[in-house]
Amino acid sequence: MRRRIWFEREFELGIPPEALADIVERLRGTPGRLTERTMRCEEARRTRRVEGGWSVQEHAGHLADLESLWEERLDDLREGADMLRPADLENRATWGADHNARTTDEILAEFRIRRERLVARVEAMGEADRLRTARHPRLGQPMTVQDLLFFVAEHDDHHLAAITELMKTSG
Repeated sequence: MRRRIWFEREFELGIPPEALADIVERLRGTPGRLTERTMRCEEARRTRRVEGGWSVQEHAGHLADLESLWEERLDDLREGADMLRPADLENRATWGADHNARTTDEILAEFRIRRERLVARVEAMGEADRLRTARHPRLGQPMTVQDLLFFVAEHDDHHLAAITELMKTSG
């Protein structure tokens, strides 16, 4: 099955505020889904790269790496910025992190802690903060908190799907 390329994806935004609780639940569930998926992969295969791409463990580490960007973008919205902070489109943090030298448990625990912090921050936001918008730098579209979090959830699922594919091909 051919997967979509993340940077080529477009998003239909303007998600209603009432959808925020559903999206937050999706985000809250990602650490469990990531743990389940990653731990189903034999330990020796978790660090195996296929065709120059990331390993299972590097995909998991990448999700942890990006939690700080999502928090910074929440700050941008809260502070009334016109534009959300740009992502490092070359993913230098993930390539340089050497996630394959870490333990899987360490990466999964780090992601869980960071994701719980993100969810807690969203749940503590006031209505005024949730109604603000800022333009996404790559997409060129204005985003609200629920739009941003939908984007994050889609990004999570993109990497979970990549892990599933690696589990099928790396053995």
